[in-house]
Amino acid sequence: MANRKSASNRLLTLNEVYRQPVGPASHPKSLYNLLLRFAKWRRERNGSETTLKTQAHHSYRFILWAAERGLYLAGEITRPVLETYQRWLYHYRKANGEPLSSRTQRTALQPLQVWFSWMAKQSVILANPAADLELPKLEKRLPRTILSVAQVEEVLSLCDLSTLQGIRDRTLLELLWSTGIRRGEVAGLEIYSADFSRKILTIVQGKGHEDRIVPVGERALWWLRHYLEQVRPEVLVNPDCRALFLVMDGVAGLTAGGITMAVIPYLRAAGIDKGSCHLFRHAMATQMLENGADLRWIQAMLGHRSVESTQIYTQVSIRALQAVHASTHPAEQRENPEPPDSLPG
Repeated sequence: MANRKSASNRLLTLNEVYRQPVGPASHPKSLYNLLLRFAKWRRERNGSETTLKTQAHHSYRFILWAAERGLYLAGEITRPVLETYQRWLYHYRKANGEPLSSRTQRTALQPLQVWFSWMAKQSVILANPAADLELPKLEKRLPRTILSVAQVEEVLSLCDLSTLQGIRDRTLLELLWSTGIRRGEVAGLEIYSADFSRKILTIVQGKGHEDRIVPVGERALWWLRHYLEQVRPEVLVNPDCRALFLVMDGVAGLTAGGITMAVIPYLRAAGIDKGSCHLFRHAMATQMLENGADLRWIQAMLGHRSVESTQIYTQVSIRALQAVHASTHPAEQRENPEPPDSLPG
C-alpha cells in the first residue's frame, strides 16, 4: 500500500500540471512536453475547458506513474505498458480500502486513448499503443436518489422568504426543478436569459459548446420575475455584473461550485443525505415521464445528444409499470386480495 503516497496519486488541476514539470520537460517527445502541446492544440480548436481539465488530470497522473518506472518519452509507451497501468488501476485501493469503480478506471484510461491518438496523427509516434486497449465495461446503474414531488416541495419550503438570500435560493431551486438544467448552465445565465413573454430560457454554450432553448413553467417564472425586480437590485454592488444569480455580497455571479453550496443545505435539512443540484434534473425528467411526456421531448430539454442517456429515466419512472402490474397480475385480480392468515411452517 506504499504507492498510496506516491506522486501518481496526487489530484492536480490543469494549472498545477503546468507548474510541475516531469522528467526531461523540454524534450520535444517527452510525455510532459506533449501534454502541454496537446492542451494548446485543444484550446486552439475551442475544445471544452472542462473536458481538457479532465484529460490533462488523468494524462498527468499517467505521466507520474510512468516516471516512477523510468518512462519519460512517448516512444517508450507500448501496449504492454498501458495494460500494466490498467492492471495497476484495477488493483489500486483508495484510503478507505475500496477499489476504483469500473467507471473511474474507464475515465482514467479514455483520455490516454485520445492523447495517444493525437500523438500518432501528429507523427510524434509511429503507431497508437492505446488504439485497441479494451476498457472496463460500465455497470448500468440507476440514479441513487429520485426525489418525489412531495420531497421537492419540502426542500423548496425550507427557504426563508423573509430574507433576500432565501428568495434568491427559492428562485434558484424553482428554476432547477422546472427546467432540469445543469448547475454549470445555471452559472452561465444572465439577466436577459429568460424571455417571459415566450416562457423560455436560453442556454448559451452549455455542455458540448451548444446553445439550446428550454421551456420554463409559470411558477418558476413568477419567482424569477420577483427575484429580478425585488431582490437582485438590492444585492447588486457591481453594476457591470450581468450574471442572473449573485453571491450575497453582490460583486459577482454564483459559480457552479457556489450553486452547489447554496443547494446542499436545503437538501440535507430535508433529510436527503446524498446528491445536490443534479437531483432536481433527475426529478424533473422522471416526474414528467410519469405524467406522460415523450422521451424525445425530455431528451431535448435535458440537452442529451443521444436518447440512450435519457432512457435511464424510463427505468426509474415506475408509476406506469405499477398500474400495469395492478391491472394485469393474476394475484391482483381478486376483489379483496388479502394476505394468508398465517405463514406455513
